[in-house]
Amino acid sequence: MVFIDYQPAQISAVSSMDLQLLVDNVVRVAKIGKAFDLPIVLSTVNAKGGQKPTVPPLREVLSREKELDRTTINAWEDKEFLEAVEATGRRKLIMCALWTEACLIFPSLDALRDGYDVYPVVDAVGGTSIEAHQYALQRIAQAGGKFESWAQLICEIQRDWGRANTIQPVRQIAFGDPSSPILKNTQRPFNIKGVPAP
Repeated sequence: MVFIDYQPAQISAVSSMDLQLLVDNVVRVAKIGKAFDLPIVLSTVNAKGGQKPTVPPLREVLSREKELDRTTINAWEDKEFLEAVEATGRRKLIMCALWTEACLIFPSLDALRDGYDVYPVVDAVGGTSIEAHQYALQRIAQAGGKFESWAQLICEIQRDWGRANTIQPVRQIAFGDPSSPILKNTQRPFNIKGVPAP
C-alpha cells in the first residue's frame, strides 16, 4: 500500500472532490492497510525544502511508517522510494497519491510498465480540476490500472464475514466513524414501497 504526498499544499489545491471527504477517505484506506497488516510505503515531496509533512490525521494512523521525503515529482524515480516498494515483496500496489495528474499517474504508469498491478483508490485521490483528475485516471486505466473505492477495497480484502479476526476493525472503519458515507447512507429515510426496512 502506497501513500504519496498527502501534505497541506497538495490537499489545498485539489478541486475534484470535497477536501474533508478526501482526507477522511485516505485515512480510511490507511486504517484498512493497518487492520490487514499490509506493508505500507509513505512518501512526501520536498518536506526538507519547506513543504509541510503528511497531514496529521493520516500521519496518526501511519505513525510507525517512515516518511520518505523526495524531490522528484515522480516517486518512482526516487531511489529510496523504489527500494521501499521493492522491499515489500508485493507485486500488487494499492496506491493513493496527490495529485491524480502528477504524483499518482507517473508512478502508476512506471509501476505498470515494470510489471506491477496498480490499484488506485479513486475516492481517496484528487486532482487540481475534475478534468485533470478524470483524464489522469483514464490514462492509468488505459495502461492497465484497476480502480477501486475504499469501500470496495475493504470488502475485497475482508472477502468473508467468517474471517473473525478482522471483523471489528472492518465494522469500525465502515460504520463506526460518523463521517463514513456508508453509515450516512444507512441513516437516510428508507421509504421503498414493498420493501421492509433493514
